[in-house]
Amino acid sequence: MMAAAPLFGASVAGAMAAEEATARKPAKRKIIVCGGHPGDPEYGCGGTIARLADAGDEVVLLYLNRGDPNETPAQTSFPRVAEAAQACEILKTRPLYAGQIDGHAVIDSAHYDSFRQLITREKPDALFTHWPIDNHSDHRAISLLAYDAWLSLKKRVALFYYEVSNGEDTACFTPTHYVDISTTADRKRQSCFAHASQSPDRYYALQQSITKFRGLESGHREAEALIHHPQSPAFSLPG
Repeated sequence: MMAAAPLFGASVAGAMAAEEATARKPAKRKIIVCGGHPGDPEYGCGGTIARLADAGDEVVLLYLNRGDPNETPAQTSFPRVAEAAQACEILKTRPLYAGQIDGHAVIDSAHYDSFRQLITREKPDALFTHWPIDNHSDHRAISLLAYDAWLSLKKRVALFYYEVSNGEDTACFTPTHYVDISTTADRKRQSCFAHASQSPDRYYALQQSITKFRGLESGHREAEALIHHPQSPAFSLPG
């Protein structure tokens, strides 16, 4: 009769295997996706956000304002705040606000400083933001604020730009990267339609035509396009 293998040896082998598995598991990363208004990150790169969150990354949607030009930035009872919370739940993210007013973005030394502090507190591994050549002033504003924060971090985090309604809002956008969103396109759509006050029936069709076009460019059913700042670190994207 063959003797059983020592339990001690088996437990050591199991511990070593568990340690190796832990070492192979990628560390959780934090990504901040900046947008001028609630809904902008969702429309621009909601499929990518969903894939990053599904992979275990922590994703924060940082909105420049709460989407209401008639109220103070401190109020939290705006309909668009509730819509953003629902969209973030769909995408497995959390919302954050920079405290400005819709349509009245301010870029000065005080706002640069407060935005830098906000980003520094969050300790991101990557920043996503609007392309700076965009027709909406709030989009351009948060793009510049994010860029300044990235510079203040000594360019140590990855910096990506995303497009929103190319041809209507975003212009002169030449992608460096594509993310296949074929498996998350439905969740992207749900997150956009969570912003019910913003006429998604009118606007989503244009955004979907863009993801289908980017899919044709990259060989997928639907894809989102990004531009990676060449001076920022490499950062692995889903797929």
